[in-house]
Amino acid sequence: MITVALFIPCYIDQFYPNAAKATLQLLEKLGVNVVYPPNQTCCGQPMANSGYEHLAAGCSKLFIENFAEYDYIVSPSGSCVLHIKEHLHPGETKAEADKIHHTIYELTEFLTDVLKIEHLNSSFPHKVGLHQSCHGQRGLKISQMSELNAPYFSKPGKLLGMVKDLELIDLSRPDECCGFGGTFCVSEEAISAKMGKDRISDHIQHHAEFITSADMSCLMHMEGLLNRQKSDVKVIHIAEILNGVAV
Repeated sequence: MITVALFIPCYIDQFYPNAAKATLQLLEKLGVNVVYPPNQTCCGQPMANSGYEHLAAGCSKLFIENFAEYDYIVSPSGSCVLHIKEHLHPGETKAEADKIHHTIYELTEFLTDVLKIEHLNSSFPHKVGLHQSCHGQRGLKISQMSELNAPYFSKPGKLLGMVKDLELIDLSRPDECCGFGGTFCVSEEAISAKMGKDRISDHIQHHAEFITSADMSCLMHMEGLLNRQKSDVKVIHIAEILNGVAV
């Protein structure tokens, strides 16, 4: 049996623990031995996004100490996984860092590429809009970009297609950015908010009851805008749907 170390980003730990719990429960249901390194903390992405990547060296060192020994590392956050893949500072532990680069996975790519899941015993009787996050789509390549003349695929979409009673709606712009962008939403607040409003409008116009994604940070951004508009549309991490959460 493979052993997976669960990497839970700090904002999920603090604000959306149900996404973390669903990730753990789902992996265990699929026969994976899951452990949670208790000393894990921020991966350093906020510093890197703000132009202070050199200040993330301590985060990198701690990440390697916590995760290097395991077969795989899985996280319900595409943006944090991409940061580790592209910006993990090896320091004096290059071999361990190189291993992590090849063993860390975002949840949906782990389910499709490693476990090769073809069936899920879950149900979610709602109309759902899928938000393809930029980090997941353009960085981790978990779905195809519409501007490319290439066959379309979506690993999150494939998994949602296995969920009984779920209706995955078609969007006018299926891979539009939500405008969050980490610290971008702070430094360019007006642009970020407008992009987010356009993104949720697409889902609302196509009668989504829920917006889901492999990135809770994007959902957090859109949730704030939905709440300000007093919309009935809710956000939910894809792990909760795949795990069969009751709403």
